[in-house]
Amino acid sequence: MKVESWIFLGGVFFFTPVAIVYGYMTNWSEWVGFLALLMLVGLSAMVGWYLLFTAKRVGPRPEDRVDGEIHENAGDIGMFSPWSWWPLVLAGSAAISFLGIAVGWWVFFIGAGLAVVGLVGWVYEYSRGDHAH
Repeated sequence: MKVESWIFLGGVFFFTPVAIVYGYMTNWSEWVGFLALLMLVGLSAMVGWYLLFTAKRVGPRPEDRVDGEIHENAGDIGMFSPWSWWPLVLAGSAAISFLGIAVGWWVFFIGAGLAVVGLVGWVYEYSRGDHAH
C-alpha cells in the first residue's frame, strides 16, 4: 500500500503548483477552478494519508512483497450485502438534495431528511439480524 499512498501524496506536490499557476493565468479573477484545484490537493492528501496510515497498521500485503503468492490473498475479503436497499434510498435522497439546490431549499431539506433515514438504516441494517428489512 505504500506505493499507492506515495502516488496520492505526490498529487499534493503536483496539484498545488498547478492551482497557483491556474490562479496566476486567470489573474485571480476565476475562483471556481482555483478552489476546485485546491480541493483536489486536499483530496489527494486525505487519500494518501489514509493509505499510508493503513499500510503502517496492516503491514505489507502479498501483492506488495516480491515473494508474495496468489494463494495468500484467497478467501473472503469482507461481508457485503447484495440484497440491501439502503444504498438506493441514500442515492435517491442525494439526488433529491441536489435537485433542491437548483429548485428550492425546501426540497433540499426533504432530501437531507431522507438521507439521514437512509444512512441510519444502512448503518443499523444488521443490528436486528440478517434479512430484517
